[in-house]
Amino acid sequence: MTLLNGRNSTATATETSESRFLRLKQQLIAGMDLSTLGTIEEDELHREVRRAAEDLTQRGNDLLNHSDRERLVNEVIDEIFGLGPLEPLLRDPTISDILVNGPKSAYVERRGRLEPVELAWHDDRHLIQIIQRIVGRMGRRVDETSPMVDARLADGSRVNAIIPPLALDGALLSIR
Repeated sequence: MTLLNGRNSTATATETSESRFLRLKQQLIAGMDLSTLGTIEEDELHREVRRAAEDLTQRGNDLLNHSDRERLVNEVIDEIFGLGPLEPLLRDPTISDILVNGPKSAYVERRGRLEPVELAWHDDRHLIQIIQRIVGRMGRRVDETSPMVDARLADGSRVNAIIPPLALDGALLSIR
């Protein structure tokens, strides 16, 4: 089974390694046949995403080392099945709060101390999609007509989100 279609990757000389990584991740997700994913076991899915990532990076001049390729595979799987950039934070038992102030600013609380974290949001639209995925699982919605939501995750965590037009500087999210 092949998850990746025939798209080609091209890099520019001025592209940073992180922006190149994000571009590869977007290409990999865009090139996947998502209709087949529900029928694949998780181990097989990891192998297929890894194979697709290797194919994508070998076809262009976007060679990745082993750790970057593993990061690419894990982030793609988190993006498709989980909550994207939030997944590693949600798995970390030392984190008690996650605060996202738009796509460029995020903080976590560990052992009572607030510290900044780097999250790979593409833009505000990507953050809003993840917020909609979170509240959609709870049978709720958040959009321009209902831009604020308070809910609980299955594990009991409280979720508060505000999106534009109520949030003037971009989407805001807190998970406690």
